[in-house]
Amino acid sequence: MSESPRKSHNPWLSVAIVCLAQLMVVLDATVVNVALPSIQHGLKMSQANLQWVVNAYTLTFGGFLLLGGRLSDLFGRRRLFFIGVSLFSVASLIDGLSSSSGMLVGARALQGIGAALVSPATLAIVNTTFPDGDDQRKALSLWAALSAGGAAAGLLLGGVLTQALSWPWIFFVNVPIGVAAVALAVRFVPGGRIETHERGADILGAAAITGGLALLIYAIVGTQTYGWGSPRTLTLGVVALVLIAAFVGIEARVRAPLVRLAIFRTRALAVGDGAMFFLGAGLFANFYFGTLYLQEILHFSPIATGFAFLPVAVLIGAAAGISQRLVPLYGVRAVAVAGMALAAGGLALMVRVSVHGTYLGTLLPAFVLLAVGLGLSFVPATLIGVSSVHGDDAGLASGLFNTAQQVGGALGLAVLATLAASRTSSLISALGHHVTKHAAAGATVSGYRIAFLVAAGFMLTSILVIVSFLRARHLEHVALDGEPVATGAGA
Repeated sequence: MSESPRKSHNPWLSVAIVCLAQLMVVLDATVVNVALPSIQHGLKMSQANLQWVVNAYTLTFGGFLLLGGRLSDLFGRRRLFFIGVSLFSVASLIDGLSSSSGMLVGARALQGIGAALVSPATLAIVNTTFPDGDDQRKALSLWAALSAGGAAAGLLLGGVLTQALSWPWIFFVNVPIGVAAVALAVRFVPGGRIETHERGADILGAAAITGGLALLIYAIVGTQTYGWGSPRTLTLGVVALVLIAAFVGIEARVRAPLVRLAIFRTRALAVGDGAMFFLGAGLFANFYFGTLYLQEILHFSPIATGFAFLPVAVLIGAAAGISQRLVPLYGVRAVAVAGMALAAGGLALMVRVSVHGTYLGTLLPAFVLLAVGLGLSFVPATLIGVSSVHGDDAGLASGLFNTAQQVGGALGLAVLATLAASRTSSLISALGHHVTKHAAAGATVSGYRIAFLVAAGFMLTSILVIVSFLRARHLEHVALDGEPVATGAGA
């Protein structure tokens, strides 16, 4: 039995409510970054344990996204939205009340599970609220802008709350937002599950893919401590790949699969997910290494670091608004490629960082280029990845798209952090025993440069995926007022 929809509702109010919850989830992926030194001091955490304040969230968020996406199709997107937001809010409250590192890390993992239920449900609701056309494109553009700009806004919010109040408030702030989102959704968001005769739970498939993805991300984030070639990393990686391979075999045989493998025959979905994987891999570098550079090298305070990223959040939102107007004129493919090229240029410009760099002269020009590029690229990438699928598979498509971004971000950040640390260590080792503070800072910045350069390469790879595998015939699902949009020159 499907959820009973409201007799009348304002679709834009529904979109605004679920986007509020999505913004809360996205903010939380970065809001802790600026507060990490305060959390470490307040809970007396070791450096090794501190990384799990971030990684515990990433681990469960990425690992449970596919399950969350499919559950929203089977049991109702609105219902999963309620459960996810409630779980996220309760976990946020526990985060703020944490008196030990174990309590905080455990609550962060619980937050990630809540986020994995919320994010695909919100995107599926946004995607199915409007029929193909101008309104759907605008709604998906809003979701994409919040997803991209929210990460930068999280750094600002984290800095302000940490310095003005204290680090627990970066979590407490989620509670009233979550309560408001649930209360408003009860009244204004209609039900959304489509009836289907295939209601099997596919418990075995869910366990295989959730365990495989979670274990893969766990192995990836552990490379910063153990290295890529360690027996631990290799063993975990092999087990994760075996579980993922087992999942593919299970899905090909069960009657009601968690992931209908035929969905990947939709070229736009497959290409959109592939491009988002590499875009996410490059995106996280700016926020992570940019924050470290500002605080460790330029000695910015938490609140100053947060405000340093304010132009990024503003420009992403502005560029996303421009992007949704450019798509009908030039097509999703052309706008996506242009945006990703600008973003790659911004990351490449970050290679100019130095010990004597400045915010205005060194970082801001790169931030501007990167932010505009992200705002332009996230909207068409989202349209490509999710708007080709509706009905029973809308939640699944949303889960796949979010999984591509989260796993890409986790993998990319692990690769970049390892490369940066390796570069820094080799330079310090070459200096011998007498390493001055200035020389150590120089070695650290050299590691950042390597990370930014490789991140730019990830962005360029996302362009390669779109140009190589996406053609005009694959884009007929992107429509404006019922008419296919232009696909751009060379499509």
